[in-house]
Amino acid sequence: MSNTNKGSNIWGGRFTKSLDPLAISFNASITFDYKLAYYDIWGSQVHAQMLGNQGIITQSEADKLISGLESIKNNVMQGTVTFSNELEDIHMNIENLLLKEVGDIAKKLHTARSRNDQVALDLRLYLRAEIKEIILLLENSIRSLKFCQQKYVNTLLPGYTHLQRAQPIKLENYFGAYISMFNRDISRLNDCLLRLNYCPLGAGALAGTELPIDREFVAEKLQFKGIIENTIDAVSDRDFVMEFSSVSSIIMTHLSRFSEDIIIWASEEFSFVKLDDAFATGSSLMPNKKNPDIPELIRGKCGRVFGNLVGILSVMKALPLGYNKDLQEDKECLFDTVDTIKACLQIFSPFLTSLSFQVENMQSATKNSFIWATKLLEELVKNNVPFRDAHECVGKIILYCIESNKNFATLNKKECDFFSPFLYSSILKIYY
Repeated sequence: MSNTNKGSNIWGGRFTKSLDPLAISFNASITFDYKLAYYDIWGSQVHAQMLGNQGIITQSEADKLISGLESIKNNVMQGTVTFSNELEDIHMNIENLLLKEVGDIAKKLHTARSRNDQVALDLRLYLRAEIKEIILLLENSIRSLKFCQQKYVNTLLPGYTHLQRAQPIKLENYFGAYISMFNRDISRLNDCLLRLNYCPLGAGALAGTELPIDREFVAEKLQFKGIIENTIDAVSDRDFVMEFSSVSSIIMTHLSRFSEDIIIWASEEFSFVKLDDAFATGSSLMPNKKNPDIPELIRGKCGRVFGNLVGILSVMKALPLGYNKDLQEDKECLFDTVDTIKACLQIFSPFLTSLSFQVENMQSATKNSFIWATKLLEELVKNNVPFRDAHECVGKIILYCIESNKNFATLNKKECDFFSPFLYSSILKIYY
């Protein structure tokens, strides 16, 4: 019986019907996995080189395959290639282009390879490159935070716990907190890189191949640390996608927390920061509005990245071992997370350095305030007042100030002595 499956000649030998157009559309991933084109071609070139080295195909055939793939890569990079939905994915689109480029020799490229280990390879190559870019963006963000540290040195402002004024802090230390967060993010990304940087190619569909391939050669040429020894794990592992998605969620949490601070600080109630016109928007109705859309969008996109993490976890949670078509769902969430993280980090630095922190308003908020209470308590402790007694004493003087419409700075010695003989001198040390 002749084969009539025109949609996928690569696997249609045992089929007698053409694939239904709805099935073709539903099955296809080329609408999003086109992003893997460069890595698919690179991996295929090294695979062809290995096949030639091992005598599985002739060296002349390997050279033609590599040259043809190079030509396709150039066309893809120039945007002159149109991919086909009927060819399902980027792997078959590239192979079909190669068939047109070099003829029937292209049919030998897939020797000792499955799309299962091929896509696992492409994803690792893609994510490895993207992680390195994200690390560079985080490093640039850290430089911008350090610039702000130097610009606003020794600027006092209220520090908050429970969103209530707690103790005075320095603005440079506020920026330093986010430097610490981003440094941890870089550390986590580097850890993720270490674990993903192993080559799955040569695992085949799941059980490897009896052909005399050289997996170590391929791994070295593709700049991997080594190969994934267990072939079943090689094709079915998506830990690196889950780990990256988790790290990305933490990065977005840090960006979202910073954004929330800026949104609050930019309000009239705080007036701690002034938004630059180049990074703010107005209202279509209210002429007075100047909206912090950039930090609001970053805050909103945080939930999107969280959703992508939950998505890949849900895909993986009940998969039987080996490759399953469910794994096609690993890509859109991964690509979206990468694009979202990069977009947020790319705008973070110019947005941050455009902000005008209102130093006078910040410092004014530390005056005539009870945020010096802990400092006052510690001054009493230095005078050998037991901590619990000092804590109670300061609490009572605060209550007195509230009832008397006063603050620490306006208390006289007589009032202070009523609470403690050390109180007035302690207040003088804080304010003078």
